[in-house]
Amino acid sequence: MTERRGRGFVPAGGLLRKRIRAVGESRGFAVSRLLTHWPEIVGEDIAAMAVPVRISYGREGMGGTLTLLTTGAQAPILQMRLPQIRERVNACYGYNAVSRITVTQTAPTGFAEGQVAFAPRPKADETPPDPEIRLTARTLSGEVQDPTLRAALEALAEKVLSRSRNNKG
Repeated sequence: MTERRGRGFVPAGGLLRKRIRAVGESRGFAVSRLLTHWPEIVGEDIAAMAVPVRISYGREGMGGTLTLLTTGAQAPILQMRLPQIRERVNACYGYNAVSRITVTQTAPTGFAEGQVAFAPRPKADETPPDPEIRLTARTLSGEVQDPTLRAALEALAEKVLSRSRNNKG
């Protein structure tokens, strides 16, 4: 490890850059930006359906094959959007680095390596808590002087009291 005295704070990305590059290059990603900024490159909707797994390059000429991992239900939708994905990925590289895209399907849960970890399901609209619970939470956090901390404690108390009431009834 190198001596770092006198340089001050170093961004976490700078500390991990070599390790991220090594992992990315082992899977064929010459530009790790494709992995780290996938939602910005292809868009949030496509990133919620698929993740890049590998880029493999053939022996003849330019253009590799990008392999995407998705669930079986999302594969037909993703298949229709492959030209758009290819265009955006090549724009990230700055040249026609990807000539083909293959889609690999997996189950949403199951085998350790094949699990899909896409965007979480959006939260359902929460109903406002009962006024009695809100009053109890405000009473419990009433002695706290800092208004930000008091508001956070009130919100926490409302959630705990609502959950305990829903579990009882």
